[in-house]
Amino acid sequence: MEEEKVILVNEQDQQIGLMPKMEAHEKALLHRAFSVFVFNDENELMLQQRALNKYHSPGLWTNTCCSHQRDGESNIEAGKRRLHEEMGFVVDLKESISFIYKAPFDNGLTEHEYDHVLLGQYNGEPKLNPDEVASWKWMPIEAVKADIAVHPKMYTEWFKVIFDKFYEHINITSK
Repeated sequence: MEEEKVILVNEQDQQIGLMPKMEAHEKALLHRAFSVFVFNDENELMLQQRALNKYHSPGLWTNTCCSHQRDGESNIEAGKRRLHEEMGFVVDLKESISFIYKAPFDNGLTEHEYDHVLLGQYNGEPKLNPDEVASWKWMPIEAVKADIAVHPKMYTEWFKVIFDKFYEHINITSK
């Protein structure tokens, strides 16, 4: 099976090529990604704990799901695909903010992503894919922010970046 490829982009999010995912992470090249944030009617955020076998950030808590768009796939299509693959449900998603971040990991890989934040609404329970997700929980967004401040090592780097820079925007747009 051919390794999944990521979409290499410039700082304006214009596609400049494709590259195998691991190679892009080894070379720390900027590539397109997305992060899905699903809220319930109580304005609680669905968090997932990454599976313990993930190649980076295993066992850490993060947003509802995240991944990389495939060539020719819109942000919304990609978000719905991955939400179904990881969490076992699909909802309507809307595009929110986007940003660039770079985060090196202890294993020599680096996430350097142009990340698109997608928002959705759901009140059910997920059907977790155990290869991707170890656990999940609903948490009020204010409690998430407070817990990140107290336990930063329990959360993924991109999730902390989103909360640090964009908490107010996510909190407003999720309502």
